[in-house]
Amino acid sequence: MTSDHAHNIVSQYERHAAAFDTQRGRGLFEREWLDRFLDSLGPGGAVLDLGCGMGEPIARYMIERGYRITGVDSSPNMIRMCGERFPEQTWIVSDMRRLSLRQQYDGILAWDSFFHLTPEDQRGMFPVFAKHSGEQAALMFTSGPAFGEAIGSFEGEPLYHASLDPDEYRSLLKTHGFRVVDYVAEDRTCGGHTIWLARR
Repeated sequence: MTSDHAHNIVSQYERHAAAFDTQRGRGLFEREWLDRFLDSLGPGGAVLDLGCGMGEPIARYMIERGYRITGVDSSPNMIRMCGERFPEQTWIVSDMRRLSLRQQYDGILAWDSFFHLTPEDQRGMFPVFAKHSGEQAALMFTSGPAFGEAIGSFEGEPLYHASLDPDEYRSLLKTHGFRVVDYVAEDRTCGGHTIWLARR
């Protein structure tokens, strides 16, 4: 059953793109972590935003700080909104698991998106991260605090989440050329998010 919920994620966000846009707060409780991520890139860097949604508030914040954004989302409706709001940036409809852009970035962000993948698909993302990371690139993503799967709710439908064990994330990062800069489980200053910040 959980695998069915995982497979529904792409269509779920596409069907409810307008509702997500309405419900997603524009307040930026993530600001402190985003600033740490962006400050490590240097001014005007190129960021690959995986699971960018409709581009607000996170992509907007990065754009306003002068960064060049390539946003990737599996929902055409979400990407359409991004293109309407920020036409000077690059927006791509794609499943992050199969991404191959033949380009490297100064930073890769997967905030509240990567954790919708199954554990096996999460493992498969680390070569994708590495392939798109330039020299000394930063990588930041959110996960769960421990191995397991969890089902939330969105628009009355089950919403899938999963996480690997922190030790496995550390191992995968090291194997693919990243070092952990910081890790905070269930950060109370950031809405209880579990956050990884790493560098090449």
